[in-house]
Amino acid sequence: MLTFSIVLCSNLIIGVLLGMSGISGFLLPLIYVGFLAMPVHDSLALSFLSFAVSGVIGAYSYWKSKNMDLKLALFLSIGSLPGAFLGVQINVLISDFLARLLLYIFVLLAGLSILLKKTNENTKINQSPILNHSFIVILLGFITAVICSLTGAGGPILLVPLLASLGINIRIAVGVSLLNSVVIAIPSIFGYFAHADMKTTSTLIIASLLGTIIGIITGARLANKVPIHLLKIMIAIITILSSVYMLVML
Repeated sequence: MLTFSIVLCSNLIIGVLLGMSGISGFLLPLIYVGFLAMPVHDSLALSFLSFAVSGVIGAYSYWKSKNMDLKLALFLSIGSLPGAFLGVQINVLISDFLARLLLYIFVLLAGLSILLKKTNENTKINQSPILNHSFIVILLGFITAVICSLTGAGGPILLVPLLASLGINIRIAVGVSLLNSVVIAIPSIFGYFAHADMKTTSTLIIASLLGTIIGIITGARLANKVPIHLLKIMIAIITILSSVYMLVML
């Protein structure tokens, strides 16, 4: 019951943060693996289930508010689908220790990138000509999906700053990344649940889905009411401290 409550609250809080900023989903596997000491495959299975649900709800909200580029999302997703499948296969082949190490290191780097990256949604940047080449966009989707599915980081943590640096409006970048995270999550869910202990994770699925749905809907409604830069700083600090602690304990 305690684990059920922690999973529910974790998904609720992170769902709110994800709906507002498009990032923070990578904290879920950190909580599962690091604090709850759950097996890596069980943790990633539950995490990607949450990413899929939050991605669908969040992307729909951003699409309704006209913060979505469906063409860009489509080409990214073409590369993300096989990329996610490859990332899962790599994770299954490596040791549990190495999987944990990669997760903690990537989360630490994610926190540092959020803290150091200066992203102003009102800043106008010329769109990079790279985005006019469909093959390059597909390749970006493939590479980011491999990294995300391997480490359990979720899509937006890589795509949001990447797309923003290429001249995409930050709100649109969040919307596209949330939609792309659904594509990454689909093969990841099947891959990790195939290696998870369903006896222990079956009841946690309910907590995960319930917390995520309530959290992402709430976060999406608050998206335009909370200063994103302050929210990102808070997420970055929590991320850095948590990942450093886990690395030391590992």
